[in-house]
This record gives sequence, C-alpha cells and structure tokens, in this order.
Amino acid sequence: MLPTLSCLAPMTLNMSPLNLIISLLFIMATADPRQNRTSPEHARKENPLKILDRLLKGYDRRSTPHNGMATVVITELYIASLGSINTDNMDYTTDTYLRQKWTDPRLASEHLQEPLDLADPKLVQAIWKPEVFFPNAKEGDFQFVTMPNLLIRIHPDGEILYILRLRLKFSCMMELSRYPLDRQVCGMQISSFSKTTRELQLEWTKEKDKKAVSVAKDLRMPQFELEMVKAKNCDNKIHMGNYSCLVAQFHLKRSISFHLIQNYLPSILIVAVSWVSFWMDIESVPGRISLGVITLLAVSNQASGTNVPQTSYVKAIDIWMGTCTAFVFAALVEFTFVNYTWRTRGKLPGIPTGLETQENLMRIQTNGENHQDKTLLSLEMGSPSCENRTSRLLHRAHRWRCMAVGIDELSRAIFPLGFAVFNLSYWLYYLAIVQEDPTEGLSMDILDDVSVMK
Repeated sequence: MLPTLSCLAPMTLNMSPLNLIISLLFIMATADPRQNRTSPEHARKENPLKILDRLLKGYDRRSTPHNGMATVVITELYIASLGSINTDNMDYTTDTYLRQKWTDPRLASEHLQEPLDLADPKLVQAIWKPEVFFPNAKEGDFQFVTMPNLLIRIHPDGEILYILRLRLKFSCMMELSRYPLDRQVCGMQISSFSKTTRELQLEWTKEKDKKAVSVAKDLRMPQFELEMVKAKNCDNKIHMGNYSCLVAQFHLKRSISFHLIQNYLPSILIVAVSWVSFWMDIESVPGRISLGVITLLAVSNQASGTNVPQTSYVKAIDIWMGTCTAFVFAALVEFTFVNYTWRTRGKLPGIPTGLETQENLMRIQTNGENHQDKTLLSLEMGSPSCENRTSRLLHRAHRWRCMAVGIDELSRAIFPLGFAVFNLSYWLYYLAIVQEDPTEGLSMDILDDVSVMK
C-alpha cells in the first residue's frame, strides 16, 4: 500500500519543488479509485418487491384506477388451438391467451427501474382488474399445468399487462341448410359484467405491429378451414346501462374433400351403374331387375349411412342423396314400364310371352274356341279374315315393341343428360350463387339474452 501524504510530510522538507510535484502526481495516479466513490454509488438498489409491497399498503382494489373516469382496457386474443367443432351440439373449443392492458396510477413508482413480472395468483386478488366474462361460453377452465398460467407485468409508469391462458368452449349457432358446402361464423364474445361504460371501456389493440386477434400459424382443423378473423366492437345496451363488449368472429369454411370421397363420388357411380340396364336386352328380366334393385338398395344405404347432423330442415346433402335415389328409382320404373309394354302390348299372337303359367297353357291348348287366335293355324287354313286380323295384331305388337325399344334408347340420353344438368345446377348454386355468411347476424343473440337476464 502506498504511503499517505501525512506520512510523507517530513520527507517533503528535504525535497526540491520539482521532486515534490512528481511525487504527488505519482500518488494520485496509483491511488485506488474505489476509495473515492460516494456513498450513493455503494448503496444497493432497492428490492422491487419491497417497492410493490409499499405501494399495496394503501391500495383499494374495489375502486377503479381512474375515479370518475372510464378505465380503458386494451384487449388482445391469441388463439393457440381451435378445434372440436361439434355440429350436433353447435359449439367449439379453444385454447386462448387473453391479454389485457390498462394504466393504474396507484401502482406507478419512480423507484422501479424496469418492468416487474410476477406470476403470483395472490397478487391478482390484491389489485384491481377488469371484471369481464364470455357471454357465449358454455364451459371454461383455467390452466394450472404445471403452475397457474398467468402473468402480471407492472411498468414504472403504472401500466399493467395481465395475461391469462384459458380453455373455453363457446356456443356457435350454425345454419346447416347448405351442409356440407356451408360456411360458418363462430364468435367469441368478451363483455364487462358489472362495470358500465362510464367505469370500464373495452377496446381492441390498435398498434400497427399487432393484431387484435392472432391465430397460431400451425393451426389446423379436420373439417374446417379458417378463412379470416374479424375483431369488432359492440355495445350491450340495457335499462341498467351500457356495457362495453368485444366480438371476435372466425369465418370458417367446411372442407369438402371428405364428403366428396365418402358421399358424392360413390353416389355418382351408383347412379351411373343403374344406367347399364338401358343397354341390356329387354327380355333379360332377371338381370335388369337385379341391377335395378341392387343399385336402389346401394344408394338408399349410402343416404342412410351418411353421418349428417339431424335438423328439422332440408340440407344440401339431403337434396343430393334424394335426387340420386330418384334417378335410380326412375331407372327401375323405366324398365318396369318397358318390360310391361314389351310383354303385354307387344305380345305376338300365338307366341308365348313367358308370362303364362302351365295351367293357362294347358287350358289354351284344350280349348277349341281359342284356335282362331293362333296365327300359324289360321294361316294354314288360308282364311282371309284371319289373315287381316293377324296382320293388324302383328302391326300393333310391332309398334308397341318399337316404342319399348325407343324408350330404352331415349333413356340412354335423357338420364345422363338430366343428371348432368342437376349436377351443374347443384354445384353452381351452392358454390357460386350462395356465398353470404348466414350466421354472422346470429353472433349478437347471446348478448341480447344476457341483456334480458340483467
């Protein structure tokens, strides 16, 4: 350690002024700078938790941060998952991060050098926070794995950031008249429960680099595609006052791939197979009957086996399956009419049609009065009247048989053409003409019900 100036005082009497100056400069250069620090620099920074405890001593969490003025709460939503969209119960489940930000001057302190992050549930109970609820929520769970999923960030200027992670099940009133080619709008509503707009005002964030409602980039749903997300404001006006509310609307479009493979393509093939009977011989009754009955049973089983929501009104899939069933049934009825025309109206005199029983055949053979209806016998006898009558019968039978064959040939073109026209009209109507969102106006119904309850 270097000698101090008091110890060197006797030595300086025998030194020249130049040597004295040099010695003083050397002592000052080699001195420990830590010995010259002031006491504030040595003082340690005050613990932020102690500052917070001091702020909470006279804090009243029952009063709003701005007495006499509305507290503006900036709200953000982050949707981590969106799934389990149940068409039967008309609800869906989300894993949501709720972010709320407001300013509380009572928690502002100059001694806080940086924001203070806390995940203490007891602190949530000690400070004022917005009393909000979800009007259209059926169920709600607070996440506790592996600890309570919440965060409170207190800034030195009194700005508070409150983050919650919630698992919520929301109701979604769906219009299924265009199922499975439908679009749905499911809403997530946030409203003030007890504070009117004079005390609490909810607003979506307006920062440029942030979205009011954000969705995870890897969000996937098995039945729907998320087209867009809209954040809107709403006012819940009742006789007790105006309550601020926010609505996040998720515009969903149902994926058609599953239903295209499971319902539409198989039914198209079944209808096309039923047309094969038009190219089969009219007299091949067992084959045409078997084909018609099998295709009718197949399309009926396809219609009944389709897992569709039960509604009191007709859906798009019901129209499709009903029309396919009608086409298959019409093909079976067409063969019945053609076969009846061929075997009755087009019956050739004296030639069995295959419809007579063995008893009738024996009666005809033994009955002498029916000999005049046998063309071959009449021709052998050479009777002119019988010959004219036979020619007329042959001409009439030929005409009816030609009509039966013509109906089959006409059906080969009419049935595919009619089904093609139906397909064009069906897909054009549901994919191009009808495009509005039918349930967008239903998102406020829950708020109306809550207003009545209040």
